[in-house]
Amino acid sequence: MKVLIVFSSILSLSLAAPAEIPVRPRARAATPIVTIASPQATIVGVAGGVESFLGVPFAKPPVGQLRLRPPQVLTAPLGMIQAKANPKACPQFVFSTEVNDAIPTSALGQILNTPIFQQVLNVNEDCLYLNVYRPAGTTPSSKLPVLFWIFGGGFEIGWNGMYDGTGWVSSSVTRGQPTIMVTVNYRVGGFGFLPGAEVLADGSANLGLLDQRLGLQWVADNIAAFGGDPTKVTIWGESAGAISVFDQMALYDGDHTYKGKPLFRGAIMNSGSVVPADPVDCPKGQKVYDTVVKTAGCSSVNDTLACLRAAPYSVLLNAMNSVPGLLSYSSVALSYLPRPDGVVLTQSPDALALAGKFAKVPFIIGDQEDEGTIFALFQSTITTIPQLVSYIQSYFFHGATTSQIQALVATYPDVILDGSPFRTLGLNNWYPQFMRLAAILGDLTFTLTRRVFLDIANSVHPTVPSWSYLSSYNYGTPVLGTFHGSDILQVFFGLPPNYASSAFRSYYTNFVYNLDPNVGTSVANWPRWSTGKKLLNMLPLSSGLIGDDFRSDTFSWIQQNIGLLRI
Repeated sequence: MKVLIVFSSILSLSLAAPAEIPVRPRARAATPIVTIASPQATIVGVAGGVESFLGVPFAKPPVGQLRLRPPQVLTAPLGMIQAKANPKACPQFVFSTEVNDAIPTSALGQILNTPIFQQVLNVNEDCLYLNVYRPAGTTPSSKLPVLFWIFGGGFEIGWNGMYDGTGWVSSSVTRGQPTIMVTVNYRVGGFGFLPGAEVLADGSANLGLLDQRLGLQWVADNIAAFGGDPTKVTIWGESAGAISVFDQMALYDGDHTYKGKPLFRGAIMNSGSVVPADPVDCPKGQKVYDTVVKTAGCSSVNDTLACLRAAPYSVLLNAMNSVPGLLSYSSVALSYLPRPDGVVLTQSPDALALAGKFAKVPFIIGDQEDEGTIFALFQSTITTIPQLVSYIQSYFFHGATTSQIQALVATYPDVILDGSPFRTLGLNNWYPQFMRLAAILGDLTFTLTRRVFLDIANSVHPTVPSWSYLSSYNYGTPVLGTFHGSDILQVFFGLPPNYASSAFRSYYTNFVYNLDPNVGTSVANWPRWSTGKKLLNMLPLSSGLIGDDFRSDTFSWIQQNIGLLRI
């Protein structure tokens, strides 16, 4: 129960993060109206110091026969759109309804899947909309750079309406670098990332990534009408959003063009990059599909995918959520995530990175110091190292031998020195293996795979600049440290409004404008990662540089065994 209380507080921060205080609307400001051509529409927004266009459709509703299919381009004229309210979220996978889940959340999952609670959560399958935020007075001749935000949430939860772009746009104006921000919705959970051989054969894998890509194409077609420059788009994401940013760089073997022009010219990844994954039709993926089919009552029909498409929404949602979820014992061994399909994501992301098959664009990438703590809260039954080895092998890396996993765990010999929260001398060991497991999950999923990606990127694309950071601004937080997702408050929402939040805004806005975090508003110099492999270490009231060489033995193991780390 204590674990659920702790995590519910964290979840409330990420799902209901307070928006920044909006800019006061100008007195009697004219209602902003934009006319776009693709599709033809007149979009009526909300006036203010930052003008908002909320709930703009960028794809046909993925319902009926379009359910569980790639997003379809809007072609028919839409007339006048009153873009004044946040769009609905795509179906959410907050808690698993799996009865045998090791954590007793199945009852809560069942409740959250009922129609009344889905309505409270503002959820609907008709969810492919985006929001546009721009400075007041922007015209088509302004040609402002564009920041395109992809939300995180483990590919299971989240929606763009959680992230009010007003604060970022008003901050950019204050810095003399006015920017347009776009936040995009995409399908999550089984609605966006259902695996299985049937899905692969149907050409309907990785729908969430395709939603994001279609959102980028909408920007390319229409952002000029809002005053944006389609040649100056930077994609930015956190957690699953950051993983999605790399995937967008790697889709179609790194082809990020549309109508012969790049969809984006820069990338920012907060806590996420390369996640090695087995194919859509791998045994684990097939087990997920078969479980969904069985729970939906579709096992006896010949065309199980057609049966899922025809199922009542509440039946399908319960079925999609009947597999292990992120907030459970299986943790980041996700049921739903981007998987190679041979066409959109042609290979595992690690293989694509090693082959140099990703967009050659400058990028920023970084992590929170204690990425793994919130993902190790649910495994208190793991009390010994042999149990830990068995857990990692059983839930994560089926292609690795016991001796290989033992070698990995052996690189964390002492929780006092190697456990997370790091640098706390074992004082936060929630249960006997908590700090060791937290360190391993954080390094494998985020922190050290980031370094592996940087090492690869600087080898295969040596002329492309990159910068990296490690945030430590929540050092001392009991049990959690500077935990995964804490940058949502600190970096996205600017809370608390300290040096760290202000510095990140300066660095990122400079990068959006100049593809270099150091060029623009004044801020401490941040050297490229290739120059001495230094990290910007962000603290609440200051920053400094540290070497990106910690836990070198674990890094070497990951480098040599990355092909074994596919989930």
